[in-house]
Amino acid sequence: MTAFRVTTWNLENLFRSGHEFGPSTPEEYASKLHSLAETILNLDPDVLAVQEVGGPAPFTDLVALLEERYPHSVLSTHADPRGIRVGFLSKLIIEDSEEITTFPSTGLPKVSSLDGQGQFQEISSFGRGAPGIRVNPSPDQSVHLITAHLKSKLLTFRSASGQPRFTPRDENERAQAAGLALLRRTAEAVALRAKANELLEGNKQNALIVLGDMNDVMNAATTQILLGPGGSEIGTRSFNQSDKGDDARLFNLAPLIPEERRFSRIYKGNKELIDHIFVSKEMLPGQPRHLPLVDSGVLINPPPSITDNPSERRGQLGSDHAPITATFEF
Repeated sequence: MTAFRVTTWNLENLFRSGHEFGPSTPEEYASKLHSLAETILNLDPDVLAVQEVGGPAPFTDLVALLEERYPHSVLSTHADPRGIRVGFLSKLIIEDSEEITTFPSTGLPKVSSLDGQGQFQEISSFGRGAPGIRVNPSPDQSVHLITAHLKSKLLTFRSASGQPRFTPRDENERAQAAGLALLRRTAEAVALRAKANELLEGNKQNALIVLGDMNDVMNAATTQILLGPGGSEIGTRSFNQSDKGDDARLFNLAPLIPEERRFSRIYKGNKELIDHIFVSKEMLPGQPRHLPLVDSGVLINPPPSITDNPSERRGQLGSDHAPITATFEF
C-alpha cells in the first residue's frame, strides 16, 4: 500500500526584506523563512501547494531550507499586482504542468472590474494564475493537482497616493468593492470547475485534486461551485453510493477535519475554513469509499486573529493561515 500526502498552505506575503509587503529587515525575513521551513519539514507532504509567494527569489530561498526533500517545483508566471503567485513543491517527478490564466468560454468569459482610474472595465483572467501538475504516487496511479488562490474577501480601495486603503470612504464604496471581488472570485471558481470537467468527464482513470486558498468557507456559493453535481457530499447518506454524477464530482474533504480544528484562518476572532482540498472519486477508492486522514495545522502553526489591514502583520513569523493536509492510501 502506498501513502500519498498533500498539503495546501498560504504562506502570507513571502517577500524578501525591503519589499513593500515583505519584512523590514533581512533578519525578520530569515526568521520567517525558517519558521515556514520548520512547519513544512514537520508536515513532510509528498506534494505541497503554496500561495502568496512573492516571486521566484523567495520561492528559491524557501526550497533551499527544505533539506533537498523537494527537488521538483512549479511557480506560476501570472502574478497579481502585488507580485504574489502560487505554486507546487514536490518530492515526486512532475510529469506534466500547465497554468490556467484565462476564463474559458464555457464559464464566465468576462466580468466587471475597476481600472486604476476608477473606470469600469472587463476582465477575462485570474488575478493569480492557477498551475496544474501531474505526478505518479505509485506505478499504477497518476494524479492531477491544481492549486489556486481565488480573489480575496479582504478589500482594498484606491487612494490619490497610489497606496491601497483598507477602510472605505462610505458604504457605497465598500459595497461596490465587495461586489466586484465576489464577481471575480465566482468567475475564477467557475474556471476551475470547467478545468475539472475537462479532466474528469468521460474517463475512468484521471484522479484529480483541486486545492488552495479559496477565500471562502465550505458552504459559500463560490466554494460550492467547485463540487460539481450535488447530493453525495461526505457525511451525507448518499456518499457511499455510486452515482451517475460521480464522473464529474469533486468531494470537499473539509468534513473529515476534526471539528475543533476545522479552520485555517481567524478573522476578527471568528474561525474560518477558507483553505480547501477537493478530490475526485479516484482518490476515494473502494466500497464503502476509503477516506483519507485530513487535518488542519492549527496546532503547529496557530493562526493569529487578523483584521482588514494585512500590513499589520508585516515581518511576523509563520503565516496567518494554517496548512491543511490530507493523507491518502492506494
